[in-house]
Amino acid sequence: MPEVILTGAAGRIEGRYSPGKKENAPIALILHPHPKAGGHMNNPVAVQLYHLFMKRGFAVLRFNFRGVGRSQGEFDSGMGELADAASALDWLQANNPAATQTWVAGYQFGAYIGMQLLMRRPETDGFISVSPPTNMYDFSFLAPCPASGLFLHGENDTIVPPNEVERVVAKLRTQKGITIDYEVVPGANHFWVDKLHEVETRVGNYLDKRLEAEPA
Repeated sequence: MPEVILTGAAGRIEGRYSPGKKENAPIALILHPHPKAGGHMNNPVAVQLYHLFMKRGFAVLRFNFRGVGRSQGEFDSGMGELADAASALDWLQANNPAATQTWVAGYQFGAYIGMQLLMRRPETDGFISVSPPTNMYDFSFLAPCPASGLFLHGENDTIVPPNEVERVVAKLRTQKGITIDYEVVPGANHFWVDKLHEVETRVGNYLDKRLEAEPA
């Protein structure tokens, strides 16, 4: 897992990168939780997502948003963090010009940034959105959502009640041309305490299903 330093709009971006298993390997970008709530690229859920893609041969990058760890700059309420994500995806694409697929995966605040990135990058083939904070941010920008993907949420999430996510999912499911999978995990809270294996199993199964249908 080599450390990489990228250049973003606010300066240096610290990341961890795992090259793909073949030259035309698909790529995946992993986005971490809220910087002001202690979020960083080594968050257990973010690391789990990173390993899930890595095990399937993807070239994978996770990184610290501005002001986190050794990344320069200061928290910018989402706008700067979206710019960081775009810079990271640019770097990932530049280093993997023959990539067959592009995926974006995020947890909590990272899921919000990931879905915004999705709207700006129509070449994205799939997304994983874990515990998206649909009650804290306006997700109405997903009109239309450009790619199929998975929303994964905890049944016992008291920070983002499941019905808040279901509202967004129901709206997206009316759209033609994409398929939105939505899974609610019994007993899981917002932080996936003692339920990290559920993230591994459910996201892993979803990726395997998609890759079988659309080989990378």
